[in-house]
Amino acid sequence: MESTHTRAPTERLTLADRWENWKAAVLGCNLPSGRTFDFVSKWLVLTRACVFSMTLTAGIIGGLLAFRAPGFSWLAFILSVVGLTAAHAANNLVNDYFDLAVGLDSSENYVRAQYAPHPLLSGLTSKREMIAAILLLNVLDLAIMIYLTVLRGPLVIAFALAGLFISVFYTAPPIRLKRIGLGELGVFLVWGPLMTGGTYYVAAGELPGWALLATVPYAILVTTVLIGKHIDKIPQDSEKGIRTLPVILGEKAALRLNQVLFVVFYPVVFALVLAGNLSVWLLLVLFSVPMLLETLGAYSKPKPAEPPENYPVWPLWYVSIAFRYTRLAGGLFILGLIMHIIFPLTINLF
Repeated sequence: MESTHTRAPTERLTLADRWENWKAAVLGCNLPSGRTFDFVSKWLVLTRACVFSMTLTAGIIGGLLAFRAPGFSWLAFILSVVGLTAAHAANNLVNDYFDLAVGLDSSENYVRAQYAPHPLLSGLTSKREMIAAILLLNVLDLAIMIYLTVLRGPLVIAFALAGLFISVFYTAPPIRLKRIGLGELGVFLVWGPLMTGGTYYVAAGELPGWALLATVPYAILVTTVLIGKHIDKIPQDSEKGIRTLPVILGEKAALRLNQVLFVVFYPVVFALVLAGNLSVWLLLVLFSVPMLLETLGAYSKPKPAEPPENYPVWPLWYVSIAFRYTRLAGGLFILGLIMHIIFPLTINLF
């Protein structure tokens, strides 16, 4: 799938055309060459909606963990997931804005602009429109935060501000977590205790210790996706002085680290099940073992010189492998939580 930088629709699009655009934007991060952006597909691409599934999964896990809590609220749960998704969209726009402002995304030759259009470099939007979108998304999040704070208390603000701090200063000066090897830790905290734990809290009005620990497995998976992306970008990041964790460790060590994290996901789930905190249904994650083995094998081989046919996000490679595995393992984790709600079955060996 080639990058396309069409600025605006030049012809009337049918509903079928729009649907194909939306699917391509969500599944492949871009539109196929020759297709024309409509308003929705443009913003799905610019906000990188193709990776929203990780945020939706984190929020859904938090809600499912909280489902049996006495104070569970469907409205609070849904608003939390909506707020998390809006925050993710805003964060992606903020990162693109500041990466360009500080000279990181300075040309279409940088990796970010090769697998999908950069909002500003591609000409798909203007700085004013981009800032307006960021403000709109943050106003939506602010409204949700105020409502949930009234409902659940000031701890909601602490969750929101912690997530906002990590998201903004991931790329924004003066901290720039990504540049000092702390971006991966930031992602672990955001997609674990903050997103999943925060959703549990707003849905149930409490956050027991076991629920906080239960945020760890999926947080590990999401962290592997970012590490995979940063492995793909080691040459470019090294050249620009961006010291992500893979740049600090080197490619070989970073590949091994991700392999370890892929495997560690399972004993963490097992420990939570054996402690009686999660249902034995969570062992459904074992059905992802065949893909785990495939993923470990792919991480033991060098990146191919050329992309496979119809590969959508080249030159990225290791991130796609991690993302595919994370999507399956996270989906099975959710299925196990759903089965626990329907037919709870726990053991307690500790």
